[in-house]
Amino acid sequence: MPSRLREIGVALGASVVVPLWIAAPLLLVALLVAVLTESAQAWAIVWVVLGLTVLAVVGLTLALLVTTSTAMVRWIEFRPHGDATQIVVARFLRSSTVAMADLQRVVVVERLRLGRRKSIRVVLHTRGGTVDCEPGFHAPLSRVGTGALLDWLTGQLGSARAMVEHRTEVDRNFLCPDEWWTPSDLSALWHVPVSAVDELAVRHGIRSYHYTPRGAATYGDTTKTVYDPARAHEVAEELHEARAVDSGSDGTTEAPHH
Repeated sequence: MPSRLREIGVALGASVVVPLWIAAPLLLVALLVAVLTESAQAWAIVWVVLGLTVLAVVGLTLALLVTTSTAMVRWIEFRPHGDATQIVVARFLRSSTVAMADLQRVVVVERLRLGRRKSIRVVLHTRGGTVDCEPGFHAPLSRVGTGALLDWLTGQLGSARAMVEHRTEVDRNFLCPDEWWTPSDLSALWHVPVSAVDELAVRHGIRSYHYTPRGAATYGDTTKTVYDPARAHEVAEELHEARAVDSGSDGTTEAPHH
């Protein structure tokens, strides 16, 4: 349950730092040219860039403050304790209640990127619609284990009430080929020889991308192949589970490949 002052501070800090970080190089170059040349046109460019930066700061500040005050949730509470009849959803400025009788199911949505959680939220499905509970900046919910959260919600709701579900959303937005993985990367991830990577990738339907690095054509270098990292990580989990089943069935443990 982060304090309101902290949430406002994070929003204000981001709204100031991000535009300045983007505009600073251009602003410094324009200012240097204006000082050295003493040109009226150069000074005009400086003032234009500075004005656009100020507008960006103001616009981003307003957008983040609105998002913080209206969308993000500070805490969720079941009332009364022990035999709850309603759920209180406390946002930045106001609170709303959901009657337990109207609650149909609760979905914990976990967003993953390369197997790591990037965000988590709780969605309450009621007879009147859905209530999306997105935690605030640096909220403790972001650090709570998914299993612990599911167990707590199940304990609060009980088996006779709304069902608690878990859904994952995998972030597959990777630049190509800059953020895609090479055969050597997959070899280390999957614990297999590099020579086996291509066959496994085809078998598991992993997207590949072929390209020639800049300057490589001049030296007669061959085309490189890279693979979709999101699907590659899913396959790594599948291979790990398969090895665990195999080792358990024959009583041996497979030595990892190095």
